[in-house]
Amino acid sequence: MFKKILIANRGEIAVRVIKTCQRLGIATVAVYSEADADSLAVEMVDEAVFIGPSAPGESYLVLDKILDAIKQTGADAVHPGFGFLSENAAFPKALEEIGVAWIGPNVNAIDAMGDKIRSKQLAAKAGVSTIPGADGEINDADTALAAAKAIGYPVMLKASAGGGGKGMRIARSDAEVKEGFKAARNEAKSSFGDDRILIEKFIEEPRHIEIQVLGDKHGNVVHLNERECSVQRRNQKVLEEAPSPFLDKKTRAAMGEQAVSLSKAVDYDSAGTVEFIVDKEKNFYFLEMNTRLQVEHPVTELTTHLDLVEQMIRVAAGEPLGFKQSEVPLDGWAVEARLYAEDPYRGFLPSIGRLKHFLEPAEGKLGEGQLRIDSGVREGDEISLFYDPMIAKVIGYGKTREIAIDTLAEALDRLHVDGLQSNAPFLSAVLDEQDFRSGRIHTGYIPEHFPEGFHGTAPREDQLIAMSCAAAYVHEINIRRGGRIEGRIRPEEDITSRDWVIFLDKRRIPVEIEMTAEGEATIWSPSLKADKITLTTQWHPGQHLFQATIDGQEIALVFADRTEGYVMRHRGFTATAIVCTPRSAELHVRLPEKEKPDMAKLVVSPMPGLVVTVEVGEGQEVKTGEPLIIVEAMKMENVLRAETDGTIKSVKVEAGNSVAADELMIEFE
Repeated sequence: MFKKILIANRGEIAVRVIKTCQRLGIATVAVYSEADADSLAVEMVDEAVFIGPSAPGESYLVLDKILDAIKQTGADAVHPGFGFLSENAAFPKALEEIGVAWIGPNVNAIDAMGDKIRSKQLAAKAGVSTIPGADGEINDADTALAAAKAIGYPVMLKASAGGGGKGMRIARSDAEVKEGFKAARNEAKSSFGDDRILIEKFIEEPRHIEIQVLGDKHGNVVHLNERECSVQRRNQKVLEEAPSPFLDKKTRAAMGEQAVSLSKAVDYDSAGTVEFIVDKEKNFYFLEMNTRLQVEHPVTELTTHLDLVEQMIRVAAGEPLGFKQSEVPLDGWAVEARLYAEDPYRGFLPSIGRLKHFLEPAEGKLGEGQLRIDSGVREGDEISLFYDPMIAKVIGYGKTREIAIDTLAEALDRLHVDGLQSNAPFLSAVLDEQDFRSGRIHTGYIPEHFPEGFHGTAPREDQLIAMSCAAAYVHEINIRRGGRIEGRIRPEEDITSRDWVIFLDKRRIPVEIEMTAEGEATIWSPSLKADKITLTTQWHPGQHLFQATIDGQEIALVFADRTEGYVMRHRGFTATAIVCTPRSAELHVRLPEKEKPDMAKLVVSPMPGLVVTVEVGEGQEVKTGEPLIIVEAMKMENVLRAETDGTIKSVKVEAGNSVAADELMIEFE
């Protein structure tokens, strides 16, 4: 077994690998950039080596710097995690030259499967079902256009060396091919240092289902069942689960057999994933093979009771697999949500900044299920524009899919992120949808169910009751606390009941609250269906999570005290509650609404990021839909277009500038 493993990665996956190494008694080494100097991974390891500036192209993607760190620390093995250099065949080749073990597949397998063009050709030879598409890479927009017309729309343009949804575009017309080719190529070069693009048929309403494989250096290969990753946005997975609610035993076995056959064809000897597109009739087609650990591997671990990182380490050390295919279990159900630093209310644009508050629920038993959280950040850490926007992976596990979903939903209810936006409200909204709960999902699920974007969900009656009761209780506690601090009220003189009017956004809800004991209250409201509501809670001022039992039902609300009122969120519904006396409520409704500023002639940045290009100049006339400026953050390009015909009055930024969210960039006459 290895004595010291260097993790050539960062964030959540670095922490994940460190935990397994610590359990196995193996020393660990981290490499870190300027942005990660105070990271959790650096804090946890035995040794850490600085490798340069924050930009990946100057640190994590520079092979020589990683090799220097290996030499400095004397590490005898390297785990690459995922992303960065994990599928770069030059890495294991360089390690072999210096006698250091690579915790991943052999170089030939990486070369064969890491390239989407070659892997598709090899898959076809191995008898694996493949998607119709152009043979070979596409070098220019004209070739892309000709290939798209030959295949037939819609088509998928994607980076040959890609993964994680980067460098991928769906095109349904000639114009979209030309534009998508340029964008996909730019993203591919930025993310992987390889701008080759391939084109293939895009299957409508497909399901994205992948098979986890595991091989050793003795010719043994098994599959560890499937994962379904169909809920995606911008071709990047958002929710994953194991097993798939769609597959039957026959299809699972057939997909597993093909995945194993392909793996054996390239002598695969580590953990890897064979990804398939599955249509409505359960026909499946090879998509790609990822020759590394996947982000979604926890759902496989929970349902097979195997530690995939440990298996990778043991295989790299030369140990044979300790089990046969027939011994691989499929026990229970696991659903994973990727918690991203992004604003779902603004088209899922990245939201960078410092985590002023980050409260995770405790791992272990939650409701009828079990909770697992894989995170690489802590409260106070900064989410940088240089890397993937993931904050954590939250995974619910249970004996049934329903229990797993409920466990995950309850965990997200108890998760508090402040200082930047997160996609938690959106994740919760999806988990509550009937189509998702029924397993009626596909890769176009998000645009189909949220065609106008995500704007929150309509409140249920129980949510209105919970938020009204919480607002009344919190306000009553704050009023009494303030009075005692100022010496105006002695505890024995506290009145037992009081009338309030709660404005929950624009809903007017009169309530009467009686404080019956410490942490207990009874609430009446003619506006709510429940005549008499009992509330018990251990909440106290300063907490950002309001957990209570309301009429026997447990509920958790993310809670924030603002200058005026209280902001509360439950699942996909967020509301601001303002608590007034009956007299103040009469005056409150007479207040005029604040006028929104006229933004018709202004172009502002939708997200913090880096200006890649400015396509227009002062005095230039533009037409509706023309590109104005491209802003990049977290390896994602965002093209801003003219919303109307007009003339450019001034351009406030230039290529290379950093911009903040809502920063003015272009002004029209």
